[in-house]
Amino acid sequence: MATKEGMSGVDVHAVVAEWQRLLPLWVSKIYQFSSSHIVIRLNGQEHARHLLMVESGRRAHLVSTIPTPPKMPPPFAMLLRKHLEGGRVLGISQPGLQRIITIDIGKQNTTFHLVIELFDQGNLVLCNDAWKIIQPLRPHRFRERDIIAGEVYHLPSADPATFTSEAFSRFLSNDDRDVVRALAVGAMLGGKYAEYLCRKAGVEKSMPAALADADRLYQELQALIRRAEELIEPVITSRESLPFPEDAGSGPVVSGSFNQALDRFYPAIPSSPAEAAPAGKGLSKEERIRQRQSEILTKYEQKVARTEKIAAMMYESYTELQEIIRVLDEASRKMSWQEIEQVLRTGKNGPAGRIKSVNPAEASVEVDIGERVTLYVHESLDANIGRYFEAIKKLRKKIAGAKAAMDRPVAPPKRSRAVSSAMKKRWYHRFRWFTTTDGILVIGGKDASQNEELVKRYMEGGDRFVHADVHGASVVIVKGTTTRMDEVTQFAASYSGAWRSGHATADVYAAAPGQVSKTPESGEYVSRGSFVIRGEREYFRDVPLGIAIGLQREPELAVIGGPPSAVAQKTALFVVLKPGTFEPNDTAKKVLRTLRERAGGEEAKTLKAILNTDRIAAFVPPGGSDIVEP
Repeated sequence: MATKEGMSGVDVHAVVAEWQRLLPLWVSKIYQFSSSHIVIRLNGQEHARHLLMVESGRRAHLVSTIPTPPKMPPPFAMLLRKHLEGGRVLGISQPGLQRIITIDIGKQNTTFHLVIELFDQGNLVLCNDAWKIIQPLRPHRFRERDIIAGEVYHLPSADPATFTSEAFSRFLSNDDRDVVRALAVGAMLGGKYAEYLCRKAGVEKSMPAALADADRLYQELQALIRRAEELIEPVITSRESLPFPEDAGSGPVVSGSFNQALDRFYPAIPSSPAEAAPAGKGLSKEERIRQRQSEILTKYEQKVARTEKIAAMMYESYTELQEIIRVLDEASRKMSWQEIEQVLRTGKNGPAGRIKSVNPAEASVEVDIGERVTLYVHESLDANIGRYFEAIKKLRKKIAGAKAAMDRPVAPPKRSRAVSSAMKKRWYHRFRWFTTTDGILVIGGKDASQNEELVKRYMEGGDRFVHADVHGASVVIVKGTTTRMDEVTQFAASYSGAWRSGHATADVYAAAPGQVSKTPESGEYVSRGSFVIRGEREYFRDVPLGIAIGLQREPELAVIGGPPSAVAQKTALFVVLKPGTFEPNDTAKKVLRTLRERAGGEEAKTLKAILNTDRIAAFVPPGGSDIVEP
């Protein structure tokens, strides 16, 4: 059965049978409307015209109409046109009941194979006469196969629908599942048709497959396949479309072919935003909503296509990118990121010339490989590429949601205030952190365990180690060179035992990473979270304690904290804390109440997910505090 999520193998068998009856056909034109929607215009005998629409991963059938094609066809459509237009369709087939269709097209003494995959996320793959991939719609490397240019495309092995009676019997006898699951999964029938087969064969669906009447089931399977080929009586309900009624209660039989039924069942191809009518000019409210939904869907699909392209390009540049990561990872352990950036600016040739920008806070660089890609130098290249595939997964979920929304009746859109997007979670957010007024990331440990982790894992060459000269203080790491050591030292002094003791000032010292060690002198002991500093330290005397906590509105919405001068640069909505009388939990509640009052009732209501006690408490120093007006 065909559902809104996609077609089954039996449905594919029915549409392919109808296409085969239209042969001979010739490829006239190819259009691509999105990263998923492709239409092949076919010419038949006696001036017949057919529009074969493929939505990869979901459906493939003939349609009656299509939107106005894009004026500038995407590259994949242009490639298909170059190889296939004017060619004759020599054959259309489906391997067993797989959700795969192959179209063989003869042109200029060669045969091209166009493979349509409707399982998982789907694909269209153009192959030459030797089945070597010329280009897929979506390049991808899987564990068991690679769908990339230059690789050989392998069709799946035979499935039980193509077996002889004896082979089908062996298939069931070797399957340890119940019979309905063996048919649904092993025989590619899906749940509904597997249950249909059991009913027709008079077999209890819950019985073990090995004990089922294999001969009877085989006869009904062959009858099911013949019915999907020759006895098509389409059925359409609100939830599904079938090539023939399963029983008397399946739903009303409609006139026409199964392809026509699918055309009525599925939503039309979304129009290109550039071709859509301007919003507000002669469009109803429902049409405007549908237009916006279509535009959003197209944007998501474009992002998926671009992200897939980037991932494929990263595989093509695998050796070079791997070398860039290795060199920068080693360099970052000896040099600051500012020093690395200076070195890269002088290198115009080779891999250095490809590096376009450096992000010290993320320990990442942007590399130009035809598209700009972000490389995190402390991660493997596979992990970096994995980030792009994770982004693709998230976009596909959004696409599925957008398609589901388009299938539902239009509901009035809810009004919401325009606010900045919430700050994305970053690796250093689990530590204490702030950014100096000259843009340098500073991070500190919340406890002994985090102090150890910061030194062992995150301190790099060119960083600075900073610590208050009191017992019980955060290890503070400055990720680069800053002119605002006053802010750094105030941060280190505030998150130390000096605050808990109620002091107004504290001494702070700084050292280079090479001076910091966990190895004690003979006869000494270094406790967890503590370190030995060898060599001369730089001292900062009588550093005033003080921490500001505020609500940043731009460019990202977030609760931020740190030295008052650093916070004041990013927002005017903040309060300043000094050592005082109120415990941390009470202080967080008082800060929350104050910030909400200053933000105003309406804005505060929209910020509940951001402006809350937990986010504020992350910046409150240990010990008693009082709020001081900024």
